[in-house]
Amino acid sequence: MTGKLAGKRVLVTQADDYMGPQTVKTFREAGAEVIADRSDLTEPDAAGRIVAQSGPLDILIANLAAPNHHGVAVADIDDDIWASMFDIMVHPLHRLVRAVTPQMIERAQGKIVVYGSATPLRGIARLAAYTAARGAQAGYVRAVGVELARNNIQVNLIAQNWVESDVYYPESLQDNPKFRSRLKQEVPLGRLARADEDTALALFLAGEDSDFFVGQIIPFAGGWVS
Repeated sequence: MTGKLAGKRVLVTQADDYMGPQTVKTFREAGAEVIADRSDLTEPDAAGRIVAQSGPLDILIANLAAPNHHGVAVADIDDDIWASMFDIMVHPLHRLVRAVTPQMIERAQGKIVVYGSATPLRGIARLAAYTAARGAQAGYVRAVGVELARNNIQVNLIAQNWVESDVYYPESLQDNPKFRSRLKQEVPLGRLARADEDTALALFLAGEDSDFFVGQIIPFAGGWVS
């Protein structure tokens, strides 16, 4: 098989959600052997079990999605909402990285790409719980990226917003005139990113051409942040 990632073994989490479907397609087209996992990663033992069952992994794509609870005032964010954001997006990220790094350290090579969010880079009212969890992801990637770079493992995060996905921007929303008007006002580029544009960046970060990227939080939001 030929392709930029020919011979590479890749684990993609939440393969049916968020950026999962397009990531699986993009990486398989690049020649990778993709393990498309659909497990509930909120279970404490799930991440370690998935990594162990997957065998040798060259690349981890941490695709962790959650409803953003947009429009909830901070006084109305109860403990369940707050904890759920971290249970879905933060704790699984650490468990996945903790499980996969020993084999990458042993080989002195590996790539970890996290699909994150641009929301921590620009304050948004009534989105505190989601933003806090996404910010925790970003802080984690900065710290772990520096730590693992010494083992020739590159860890980076795509800080995205305004990207087509069934989770955040379903067709029903895209067809709404108010949303289209807001899109033109908020995003300098004036449109949503296609899913394949996003996964092309992930593909770059997972390949050999990105070896000098370490702990980077890379905005991908059509100019909404820079």
